[in-house]
Amino acid sequence: MRSHSFLTPEKAQDIRRQFGTPTFVYDAKTLVARAQEALAFPNASGLTVRYAMKAASNRAILKLFDGLGLHIDASSGFEVERALLAGIAPQKISLSSQEWFPDFPSMHQKGVLFNACSLSQLRRFGDAFPGAEVGLRFNPGVGSGGTLKTNVGGPASSFGIWSERMPEVRKIVEERQLNVVRIHTHIGSGSDPRVWQRVVELTLRLVDPFPSLQTVNLGGGFKVGRMPEEVSTDLSEVGAPVKAQFEALSSQLGRPLHLEIEPGTFLLANAGALLATVQDQAETGDQGYHFLKLDAGMTEILRPSLYASQHPIDIFQENRSEERQSYVVVGHCCESGDLLTPSADDPSGLAPRELPKATIGDLAVLAGVGAYCASMSAKNYNSFPEAAEVLIDTDGVPRLIRRRQSLDQILANEIDPDEGA
Repeated sequence: MRSHSFLTPEKAQDIRRQFGTPTFVYDAKTLVARAQEALAFPNASGLTVRYAMKAASNRAILKLFDGLGLHIDASSGFEVERALLAGIAPQKISLSSQEWFPDFPSMHQKGVLFNACSLSQLRRFGDAFPGAEVGLRFNPGVGSGGTLKTNVGGPASSFGIWSERMPEVRKIVEERQLNVVRIHTHIGSGSDPRVWQRVVELTLRLVDPFPSLQTVNLGGGFKVGRMPEEVSTDLSEVGAPVKAQFEALSSQLGRPLHLEIEPGTFLLANAGALLATVQDQAETGDQGYHFLKLDAGMTEILRPSLYASQHPIDIFQENRSEERQSYVVVGHCCESGDLLTPSADDPSGLAPRELPKATIGDLAVLAGVGAYCASMSAKNYNSFPEAAEVLIDTDGVPRLIRRRQSLDQILANEIDPDEGA
């Protein structure tokens, strides 16, 4: 169980006894190790690693990475506010958002960095801060990812300014006397070094129109294999040609270019597991399936339903059974799409897994859920509460970092229209 090697059956059972299920469990030692790998990314003239906080936004994780020297990539003004409340210095936060955040001017005045992701954002920023320094996020024209949903570069993506719109960009910059100091691109989740080399090549072509440019941000999306057969990105393999290209361009320009990357999945994915309890079973006859029903599902992990993503699943038992059974593992939601073992090619297809024969009450462990699970879920669907989160510290002690949500908290913002009548 490489994806949750930090969890022995005994420790998992102990955490369930302490905190119940469903509970996310993160491992601090794994987080530190992955951060150190990212900080070692080959570079020519300096490197900033920005944690893509949308991967998992818990304050404890933000503080851990901040202490290791990582900066923050925020995807909304709300994420900026959350990072500030966690004690992250404004100057270490960069915002690249799909929308203009109404309170952004005050954030910028505090020192938060901004990458314009559309022509309209660039105009609005220039109108608010003529003559200021700004970053530009471009869509370089290519992307990487298993599906269009995970590919955030190329003509099917809405992220960033289409690179062919450079004349309009330059006009806006000149009219508002903006000082472009950062170029940002992001292509999606892929591991092919050839694709990354091509993206670097296309990104560096965007440098020439901006003589004041200091930093090139290549985004994140470094593929992480959660299942044994999945390929992971080798940062040293991807980074070596990136370094060479930066060195060549810096020599040509006569000035160094600083590199930024924005990993999220790379840092978190295999540092997290979800503990769930087998609640029930069902079968649909000799020509059908055996279903294993857990007390977790799309309210905790939406990725299988959304992307047909695959996660390792194991059954931890007090007395482990040697007998195996083929199961379709499903979540607790009254929703046909709440599948935890979808077909890899089709989120609606069923892909049974061979697992230890389970009984009601057994502990199920879903691995590879550190990134884009607790922070990206069908929260409160069927009124299920938000799961608890636990961080195993570097001394091996599990510590609660998010309480399980209560029904009162779910209902807190509801208003009875008859109140006060």
